[in-house]
Amino acid sequence: MEISKMFKKVLIANRGEVALRIIRGCEELNIPTVAIYSQADARSLYVKKAQEAYLIPGDPIKAYLDYHKIVELAKAVGADAIHPGYGFLAENADFARYCEQNGITFIGPKPEHIELFGDKVRAKKVMRELGLKTIPGSEEPLSDVKKALKVADEIGYPVLLKSAFGGGGRGMRLVKSPEELPSQFESAYREASAFFSRGELFVEKYLRNPKHIEVQILGDKFGNVVHLGERDCSIQRKHQKVIEITPCPVLPQEIRSKILGQSLRAMMQVGYESAGTLEFLVDLNTGEFYFIEMNTRLQVEHTISEMVTGIDIVENMLRIAMGEPLMFSQADITFRGYAAEFRINAEDPLRNFAPSPGKITAYYSPGGPGIRMDGGVYKDYIIPPYYDSMIAKMSVWALSWDRLIARARRALDEFIVRGVPTNIPLHREIVLDPDFIEGRFGIHFLEQKLQSYNLSPKPDQDPETTALVLAAAIAYYYGL
Repeated sequence: MEISKMFKKVLIANRGEVALRIIRGCEELNIPTVAIYSQADARSLYVKKAQEAYLIPGDPIKAYLDYHKIVELAKAVGADAIHPGYGFLAENADFARYCEQNGITFIGPKPEHIELFGDKVRAKKVMRELGLKTIPGSEEPLSDVKKALKVADEIGYPVLLKSAFGGGGRGMRLVKSPEELPSQFESAYREASAFFSRGELFVEKYLRNPKHIEVQILGDKFGNVVHLGERDCSIQRKHQKVIEITPCPVLPQEIRSKILGQSLRAMMQVGYESAGTLEFLVDLNTGEFYFIEMNTRLQVEHTISEMVTGIDIVENMLRIAMGEPLMFSQADITFRGYAAEFRINAEDPLRNFAPSPGKITAYYSPGGPGIRMDGGVYKDYIIPPYYDSMIAKMSVWALSWDRLIARARRALDEFIVRGVPTNIPLHREIVLDPDFIEGRFGIHFLEQKLQSYNLSPKPDQDPETTALVLAAAIAYYYGL
């Protein structure tokens, strides 16, 4: 379909592999790109890949958070749109409004939707009104521990304390008794304040070991909304996703149909635009599922939804922002096979997964049938200490769940990163675990399993030579 209003230039207000992903999406639509970078990211691949790149001097984190400076730069270089990626400013309603006020298109949802779903308590109330169940808990954000104690007594222990204005596990605490609550409330409130500038919490009933299921949504400016299926994000460590899978290999079709159908109807009623993800906790024992939050942005794990549907989510975000209707209806979308994303992090499994910045001395990423790599590192790249520890995403596709497991094992065995410790040993253990293979895992899977795993690095006599041998073997096989 011909685009009626092509962007002149898109500025990417992010870094790393997501910046590279957005640049690739723009290139396929022949849209010039502008990158921003801190001094710590000066040697990053995305900086080289963009048509233009500009250093934001000073603090390496604030470089990606000062939206006044970012918008002024966009205007100065002739960019008429900004894609926020994920993290940093992606779910900042003030940033989205400031873009609009300055004649810049924000490639994402409406500011009012970002604001609505950024307030977790208000979002739950709205979604209940639209027919979705939510976990029993507080109706309003709480800053008073006495009110939190009252709610916890009413719904019964154990309970979860969660940040009302943030996510990612920050400001989250499990409380098993009234005696624990005051100290845990103070700790969670302090952490939420530090990360989200607001410390208010809400209290909700703790489910024993549910699955974490999310639904990928795309909506345009003409009222058309579709879903791209569900993803199982239950493999988590400290509330941070480690592996994501689509479709969930053990979700009954009756529950799947209800979750997808209710998500679609709710987003149509809201009038949602762009990409977004509804998140649920699902109790497979009772068949009940509960809405927990909505992420108004591109998700890290969007890759696997693209692999099973063939739909480019980033391209569609760009087209929607340019005023184009979706090029397909729900009936046009077909789902083929299974896909899983493995987050490869620079962290040390033998030191409680401590972040491990440093220089990569050997790097060989896997390939072959069904493997997609999203990353921005290379041999001699220095991982800076200021950002998230994820260095690459390995996404695997196969026609069946069994074949996906086999393919993932093979790809993880090929993967070589040296110079910094990574969580690859953890992934290798997970794909060998009989409970994982059978789909018997909830959000507490890793808590229960970590002690039994061997997390030592795979013994390579000479990792750099091993990488060269693998590369040479593949080149020989393909006649290169």
